Amino acid sequence: MAERKGNITVNTNDILPIIKKWLYSEHDIFIRELVANACDAITKRSTLARTLNQEIPTGNILISLNKTNKTIKIQDNGIGMTESEVEKYIAQLAFSGAKEFIEKLEKEGKSTEGDDIIGKFGLGFYSSFMVSNKVSVETLSMNEGSKPALWTSEGSTEYTFSDSSKSEVGTTITLYVNDESAEFLDAWKMSETLRKFCDFLPYEIGVLDEEKITYPTKEDGSEDKTQAPLENKPTIINETTPIWKRDPKDLKDEDYINFYRSKFPMDQEPLFWIHLKIDHPFTLDGVLFFPKINQNRPFNESNIRLYAKQMFVTDNVKNVVPEFLSLLKGYIDSSDIPLNVSRSSLQGDPTITKISNYIVKKVAEALKKLWLNDRAKYEAIWPDSGLFIKYGTISDTKFDELMRDKIIFKNSEDKFMNLGEYKESIPQDYREKLSDKVIYFEKDKSDIALKQQLLSEGIQTIETDDYIDPHFMQHVEAKKLNDQSITFTSVDSEIANVLGTENATESDVKIKDLFQSILSPSSPDKDEKKDEESNPFGATGGLEIEVQNIKNGTSPAFFKVDEQMKRLNKMTQQMGGGSSFPIKKTLVINPSNALIQNAFKLHEKGEKKELVEKICHYVEDLAYISSEGLKVEQRDQFVKRSQDLISDLTNLAL
Repeated sequence: MAERKGNITVNTNDILPIIKKWLYSEHDIFIRELVANACDAITKRSTLARTLNQEIPTGNILISLNKTNKTIKIQDNGIGMTESEVEKYIAQLAFSGAKEFIEKLEKEGKSTEGDDIIGKFGLGFYSSFMVSNKVSVETLSMNEGSKPALWTSEGSTEYTFSDSSKSEVGTTITLYVNDESAEFLDAWKMSETLRKFCDFLPYEIGVLDEEKITYPTKEDGSEDKTQAPLENKPTIINETTPIWKRDPKDLKDEDYINFYRSKFPMDQEPLFWIHLKIDHPFTLDGVLFFPKINQNRPFNESNIRLYAKQMFVTDNVKNVVPEFLSLLKGYIDSSDIPLNVSRSSLQGDPTITKISNYIVKKVAEALKKLWLNDRAKYEAIWPDSGLFIKYGTISDTKFDELMRDKIIFKNSEDKFMNLGEYKESIPQDYREKLSDKVIYFEKDKSDIALKQQLLSEGIQTIETDDYIDPHFMQHVEAKKLNDQSITFTSVDSEIANVLGTENATESDVKIKDLFQSILSPSSPDKDEKKDEESNPFGATGGLEIEVQNIKNGTSPAFFKVDEQMKRLNKMTQQMGGGSSFPIKKTLVINPSNALIQNAFKLHEKGEKKELVEKICHYVEDLAYISSEGLKVEQRDQFVKRSQDLISDLTNLAL
């Protein structure tokens, strides 16, 4: 065949903006595009061979590197092309389609910036010019009687067809790499790039350093260059049948665990996993793992990788996987997701919405199955799974409907129960009083003595955290399910209402006046700033004192905060990055406590005034310690007061 030249029927001015755009994006995208084309070619040959009842070799792709020649070769044994097909699919269709695309955007006044256009209209092949000064395509079609063709272009609108001696069906693309992209001539760099995009493609991908020479090794591990060099074999970089493409019935737990270890070697074993597989109304395969959360490691939102026909697309799956599932790790593969997909194109896409809903449903079903069949395991993994499950019920209506009755909390006896079980646990004598209320105990903040007081009457409390539970409680209160009304109330604000109090006596009034005069005196000379500094929790707008003789009370005092004020303060802290507004606390004194009684008797006798004051301050300190604790700057003051108090008491005993 005589050499023949031709011209691409698009102005260079139309092409260069596209190429330039690629040059300012990630250069390594070129290898994904060319390998994806090679995979498509192999698949097409396999499909056509079946219809023609032909035997064909096993599909494979070879990437050959040569630093001296500055070449990268991508060779496949796929369907191949005739000269006319090369001209149609590479020289004409791609750029004419691109021209129409660009013209349409310009007509609508839109910009191509921000949208990936590599791969659209057959443009994927031309990503090779991101890293090359020259590209050649040598190919032989599988059609009987076809002649090989060699197409060459230096990135301009001009291309050349010339004779080829290629004898094996398939295509070899040779890139003559420019100086700026010389890093891709390194076998390690190329292998890592291929693993990033092509680690699970269905056809074997080998990387061959053409110039590498390896000799047999001696007993001491060094090379024996007196021997003939070993055969230079390619390194296979991909796993052709990933675990999500296999039948779950053929897999054992150890298969999933080994796969997880290989992909997330720094993690502990996963809690459990779900295998996704559906063919209609969309195709989806995948496996999602529920990891054991490591609080000491930063959260990574790129733990789920999205694939299209086993080719990596993105690890930004916010529009495919709901945010509350971003804690999971794993792989999702769908042929209904385009290989070249921008974040904006995922939004609102009906197929993506269906896929997202399916994933949510499958996660909920897996959790429900575990709840019904292995409650012990469900509870064992709750410390790691509870956060995202609660978050899911708040953020996703369907997930909420499926999972709310499977949200569990630790009760006063350190056992797990859901809200329904909590309601059932309320003693008959208190059901009318509690009605639709659920009493919660703030972890590391609420007074343990109050929890024990309720438990002595058979009334449980549920333990809550400071992060997700305030939002979950608000959500449950605002959105009823099955007409079930629930109101959450803290143990300190509800205990008196539940257990009841005795009528105040004359002594109770005097005890209140005593503590009021010492801890929160009303005086025009009072130093408000000093009062704020002495309060471990900041400004409170003045400490209020109450005296309540509550059933089963043992501790001398506890702090009570208005429920709504407490909720509002938590929300403010979370939205304001930790800042909060002053809240008023009420110190509730137990007049039956021996320490309170002794302080009152000393006061009534008019003796040991300083000792009485120290006892009153000590009671306040104990209430702080029993709830949220003392701030660092308050500890020294507490230690000094404690030492003074003990010193006074021991002096009295001598």
